[in-house]
Amino acid sequence: MTHPTQPELLNTVLQLFTRDGLEGFAEGIRLLVNEAMRLERADTLQAQPYERTESRQGHANGFKPKTVATRMAPITFSIPQVRGGVAFYPSALDKGVRSEQALKLALAEMYVQGVSTRKVTAVLEELCGLEISSTQVSHCAAQLDSALADWRSRPLGPCPYVIIDARYEKVRHAGQLLDCAVLIALGITPDGKRTILGVSVALSEAETHWRTFFLGLQQRGLTGVQLLISDDHAGLGAARASVFPSVPWQRCQFHLQQNAQAYVPRLDDRAAVAAAIRSVFDNPDRASAERRLKQVVARYAVSAPKLAAWMEENLPQGLTILSLPVAHQKRLRTTNGLERVNQELKRRTRVARMFPNEASLLRLVSALLAEISDEWGSEKKYLDMEAKTQPSV
Repeated sequence: MTHPTQPELLNTVLQLFTRDGLEGFAEGIRLLVNEAMRLERADTLQAQPYERTESRQGHANGFKPKTVATRMAPITFSIPQVRGGVAFYPSALDKGVRSEQALKLALAEMYVQGVSTRKVTAVLEELCGLEISSTQVSHCAAQLDSALADWRSRPLGPCPYVIIDARYEKVRHAGQLLDCAVLIALGITPDGKRTILGVSVALSEAETHWRTFFLGLQQRGLTGVQLLISDDHAGLGAARASVFPSVPWQRCQFHLQQNAQAYVPRLDDRAAVAAAIRSVFDNPDRASAERRLKQVVARYAVSAPKLAAWMEENLPQGLTILSLPVAHQKRLRTTNGLERVNQELKRRTRVARMFPNEASLLRLVSALLAEISDEWGSEKKYLDMEAKTQPSV
């Protein structure tokens, strides 16, 4: 099979756009994407067609047609195939499409199951550009679910730091509209990169759900955990103590600050209490932080005894971070790393508003988290894991 040179290809595409206008866009896109995929295959194989080289990683194996429904028209691309053990699928048709496809399916399921509105139908037509049938939804959902299930069950490895959090979404269950918990674990790998370790959907944050989630991470190979960071929750705490009994726990300092406000007797005192708590957290080592905590507790022992008792019992849970390298403390003292992920999830899930079932919710958040995790893999290190192991005094 012969291919035009790049100048010839560009000239052909320009002629299509000039001669046929918008009607030529689909064919022009087909030609450009086909060429991009062919070049990407050569790069993956580390060899051009028929080139003999010791660095070759496999062999080209022809092309396979694949029709993709686009907003312009259905386009049939020629997907390059390979053989010889190397895995290849062109990023032109894969990167960035999982979350959009999952969102379309979430909306489509509402439409098919009769829980949609005129607005949802309009969004579907805008996003998909075609009519949606139950058969199409089931077929597409099965394909996407298989890929996302593989991602959720992929093998893990050592992760010194693990951040845990949950968010809630509206889901229809047994004829009722319920708040469904999305459990998420973010890991910092030994090379300092962030990765999404896992995600699960459950009807609550009960201990059994968290324990199952944690055990699943361990079964997939999660090891070497030196610190867990999370907010306080009875179910999460019990599961953490059961599955990770010897791993230190850092309670999110941001949430501790928020929780303390419930014990402040006067609104005018809230800013002063927040500053006092921050003066505890900002110490360079645990010993000095505990000394400062005693001073703060004594300060409020008479004017706000419930607040003083709460701080004495709970604030030490936010000091675990002080035993880590100084370079790591700022980014591990809170669950803010996952809070930003949750904000991105909220930005996308609010389009759907509510989900017809747990599987639909899991599909969308899995697709989004997979893309976020992939992007992190190509970014610079989140933490310098070679920083000195002891905090400064």
